Amino acid sequence: MNPVTQAEINKAAWGACDTFRGVVDPSVYKDYVLTLLFLKYLSDVWKDHRARYEAEHPDHPELVDAMMLQEAFILPPHASFDALHKRRHEAGNGERIDKALHAIEDSNISKLRDVFQDISFNSNKLGDEEQKNDILRHLLEDFAKPALDLRPSRVGQLDIIGGAYEYLISRFAATAGKKAGEFYTPAEVSDLMARLVDPQEGDDICDPTCGSASLLMKCGRLIRDRTGTKRYALFGQEAIGSTWALAKMNLFLHGEENHQVEWGDTIRNPKLRTQDDLLRHFDVVVANPPFSLEKWGVETAEKDKFSRFRRGVPPKTKGDYAFILHMIETLKPRTGRMAVVVPNGVLFRGSTEGTIRQKLVEENLLDAVIGLPDKLFFGTGIPAAILVFRKRKADDSVIFIDASREYEEGTNQNRLGPTQVEKIVATYLARTTVEKYAFRATLADIRGNDFNLNLPRYVDTYEEEDQIDLMAIRAERLRLKSEMEGLETRMAGYLRELGYGS
Repeated sequence: MNPVTQAEINKAAWGACDTFRGVVDPSVYKDYVLTLLFLKYLSDVWKDHRARYEAEHPDHPELVDAMMLQEAFILPPHASFDALHKRRHEAGNGERIDKALHAIEDSNISKLRDVFQDISFNSNKLGDEEQKNDILRHLLEDFAKPALDLRPSRVGQLDIIGGAYEYLISRFAATAGKKAGEFYTPAEVSDLMARLVDPQEGDDICDPTCGSASLLMKCGRLIRDRTGTKRYALFGQEAIGSTWALAKMNLFLHGEENHQVEWGDTIRNPKLRTQDDLLRHFDVVVANPPFSLEKWGVETAEKDKFSRFRRGVPPKTKGDYAFILHMIETLKPRTGRMAVVVPNGVLFRGSTEGTIRQKLVEENLLDAVIGLPDKLFFGTGIPAAILVFRKRKADDSVIFIDASREYEEGTNQNRLGPTQVEKIVATYLARTTVEKYAFRATLADIRGNDFNLNLPRYVDTYEEEDQIDLMAIRAERLRLKSEMEGLETRMAGYLRELGYGS
C-alpha cells in the first residue's frame, strides 16, 4: 500500500468544506470543519489502538479495556465518529454531535475543559432543522470517505493530521478575509519570527495573543528539528473563545501536550501568572497582536497592578504599545528575547508612543527593526514591521533591515519566499550595514533622529533615475519628423499614380 501524503489528506479535508459553500460563511463553517476533523482523528486513533490491543490479547477483553483507559484521550463509545455516522440519516444530527463533544470533554476534562463550549452543531447558524440535519449528514459522509481515514496505522506520523489542520486554517484565513485572518499568521512570517528569537532546548515560550497557536508551534518545531527532543514548554493566551478552542485542538493534533493556553484578554486580565500573582516570565515571547486595537483597556492601564505601563500609557484608540509593553514585562531578565509584528505607525507616531519608544531605546532593549513587504497578512494591506527586543545585548546597536521590496508576488497576498527569509535572518545575525538593505545604527544615530525608527531614516533605498539627455531626444524627434515627411511625400505619389490624388 502506497503511503498517504500530506497533500492527499489536505485535499480531502478541504473537499469536506464543499458541503457548506454557498450556504454558510467560511468564518462560521471553519469551526465546524476543524472540530469534526479533531473528533474524527480522536475516533480513528482510538479505533486503531483498540484493534492493535485486541490482536495482541485476543483472550483478555478486560485487559484491552484497561489498556484503553491509559490512552492519551478517552473516547466514550456513543461519542465516536462512527457512532454519529451510523445515525446520520436520523433527525437530530446537531444535538447528537454536541452531546458527543461534551461527553469527550467530560472524559478528558484536564485537557479539554471548555474547548467545545463556543461551538454548537445544533446552532441555527446552519439553517432550519431540516437544512441543518442535511448539511451535517453530508459532512459526516465527507469525513467517512476512505481519503479521510486518519488511523495512525494508515497515515503514519501524527504531524500529517496537524499539517492538515494547519492547512485548513490557512485556507480559511485566505478565503474568509479579515475576520478569519485575525487568528492566523502566514507560515513564512512565523518561520522568520521563530528564527529571529532562536528558541533553545529548555525554553519557556509564550505568545500572549496566540490565535490558533501556529507561531508557538513553529518555535517548538525549530527545537525538535535541532535536538530531537520536546524539552520546552509552550504558553499562550487568546481573547476570542472559538479561536482559543482552535489553538487547543491544534496543539493536541501536533502532539504538543506540554502547553498552557488560557482564554482571556491579555491586557485587561493576563492569566499566565505565578503562584505569587505576578506575571510569569519567559525565555521567548512572540506575537502578532491585533493592529492598532481601539478598545484595548486604557481605562485600567493607569492603575495596572503589574506596572506594565510605567513608561507611559498608550493612546486609548491604539493598543500596539500596550501589547509591546506587556511582552517586555514578561521577559526573563537574562535570556528574554521577543519578536512582535507591528503596523509601521508604531515606528514613528509621536505623543505618548514617542515617549515610550524613546525609553525602550534608551534602556537598550530594542535589537532590530525589520520592514516587511505589503499585503503579507490576511485581511489587511497595512505595511508592517517586526520589532526584536532583547533583555541582554552585546552593545547598544540596532540593526535596521528594509525587506519591503523583496517578496514573491501573489494574486491577493504577497509572501516571503525561502530566499527572502534566509537573507533577513543572515543580515540580522551579521549585524552589518548592507547598501540599500540594512543599516547598523548606534544609540547616537537613533537619538539624532529624535527616536524616530522609520526605516527610510536609516536605510537609503533611493534609486537614482537615469539622466535624460534633452538634446539627444530633440535630435531624435527632428530625425523622426523628417522621416515622416519623406514617407508622406512617397505615399502621396503612390496615391496620384493610382488616380486618387489631385
